[in-house]
Amino acid sequence: MKIQLHEASKRFEYEWIFKNLSLQLKKGDSLAITGGNGSGKSTLLKCLSGAIPFSSGNITFESEGNLIPESEWYNYLSISAPYLELPEEFRLIELIDFHFKFKRPFKQVQPKELIEILYLDQHATKPVSQFSSGMKQRLKLGIALFSDVPLVLLDEPTSNLDKKGISWYTDLIKNFQNDRILVICSNEPREYEFCLQKLALEDFK
Repeated sequence: MKIQLHEASKRFEYEWIFKNLSLQLKKGDSLAITGGNGSGKSTLLKCLSGAIPFSSGNITFESEGNLIPESEWYNYLSISAPYLELPEEFRLIELIDFHFKFKRPFKQVQPKELIEILYLDQHATKPVSQFSSGMKQRLKLGIALFSDVPLVLLDEPTSNLDKKGISWYTDLIKNFQNDRILVICSNEPREYEFCLQKLALEDFK
């Protein structure tokens, strides 16, 4: 898997969010996108996922030497972000079963095993609407990291997590990044200190 950005730029009306960003990511790379609140981190992540288009420049996804059509990018990535909603009417076990109808589970992890990894085993039959914000965040991170995809996108991954949850997140990344491309948007060093590459959005205004 390889992702290439060439002079990519994004603007909303007359405001440039970032300009002339060139970047290459390949298997095993980890990138932290940093910047203050409102700097455009989430916008860049959405552009990388194909959810919104760049205003200029281009981006390509490549697998085994073949270009991947933009309409198929979603098959190659997973994402966890504060603005993504969970289907809260589902019970936990139902939501995980539903998710893995669309994505293969990473390392063939089974739903029951994943629920234990998320330390939510006491809540398997509880509707997600009754979860605390921290429980929902662990669930978002879990289904993103345990989807068998070559690209994992995480936006503010430890938001709503307590001290135990932050430690759990760090261990999860350490054990399950597994040669994938990992992109983390954050202004909290604890969330990305292990990343090998860093990109400060203020440098591309």
